[in-house]
Amino acid sequence: MSIVKNSRHLFNEIATGYPIPGQTTVYDDSQTIDLDKAPLNGGVLVKILYLSIDPYLRFKMRHPEAEKHISLYKFGEPIDSFGVGVILRSQNSAYAVGDHVVSGFPHQEYVVLPKDAPLRVVKNEAKIPWSLYIGIAGMPGMTAYSGWNHFAKSKPSGSTVFVTTAAGPVGATVVQLAKADGHKVIASAGSKDKVDFVKSLGADVVFNYKEQDTREILKREGPIDIYWDHVGGDILDAVLENVRNSGSIVIVCGSVSGYNGTPNPVYRHNLIFERDVTIYGFVNMTIAGRYREAFYKEIPEAIASGQMKYREHIIKGLENAPQAILDVQLGKNEGKSIIQVAAE
Repeated sequence: MSIVKNSRHLFNEIATGYPIPGQTTVYDDSQTIDLDKAPLNGGVLVKILYLSIDPYLRFKMRHPEAEKHISLYKFGEPIDSFGVGVILRSQNSAYAVGDHVVSGFPHQEYVVLPKDAPLRVVKNEAKIPWSLYIGIAGMPGMTAYSGWNHFAKSKPSGSTVFVTTAAGPVGATVVQLAKADGHKVIASAGSKDKVDFVKSLGADVVFNYKEQDTREILKREGPIDIYWDHVGGDILDAVLENVRNSGSIVIVCGSVSGYNGTPNPVYRHNLIFERDVTIYGFVNMTIAGRYREAFYKEIPEAIASGQMKYREHIIKGLENAPQAILDVQLGKNEGKSIIQVAAE
């Protein structure tokens, strides 16, 4: 080891619409790090292997005066997301050289983390690809698993479930969990390739929302008992118009229709009380703790056995992260979007 480049992906300006590659965030390779002598001060030196590109990253590019309820990115500093890394040096007895760890990492090639950094060592007994620990076996999968078990498990087998963005890592996992519980699953996606993938997961009705009318599909195939929402806006209106009277639930996991501009309104909110609909909104961190042990016991083995299916969209090189962020907002990624920062 020696002095090497430590390239970074930096937050450069507030996004007012879609994030612009090279403007909202920028790639910078001016920094170096001495891998042998960088002070650890009781911490660890991590080589970052994979970084997750998720829709929520757009949240953190907002104006600090308008968005005070979340932690925002800081100008001139690396953005952060979940990642997988390997420990190169350690002054912390909890971590050994060669350990693979998952945590929230800054977007750079190497990072020194303090002694109290929240790292999770991954043993990977299932021997699945490391990148999956920031996909179906990581935060997105955990979001689906915890949300489904927390809010939807009370519904009897044979209920009708509708999942939007069903080809994404969260949606695809929800589809498979719902089918495993014996439900009828209606799912939407944004391209023929994505529709074909969701069909391979076992969904009963899959359609391209860009080519077919969501209302017509739901009217024909419903009524809806459980709606897993990633979209909001007009699609939520369409669901409320087609829910089963009394007892239906909506699980709000995202609202991508309003991420890159003015949020799309919901006009049929009167149907929430008229049809006795329960709406749950959640973020993974609020409920994941109670499901974490079961998730890591069950899901990696299910992936290894082929029981749980997935798709990854791996982009090599940190310099491609700005474009990857935009592509996720536009729905151009074909599977879980991941930046491969380095090989082992």
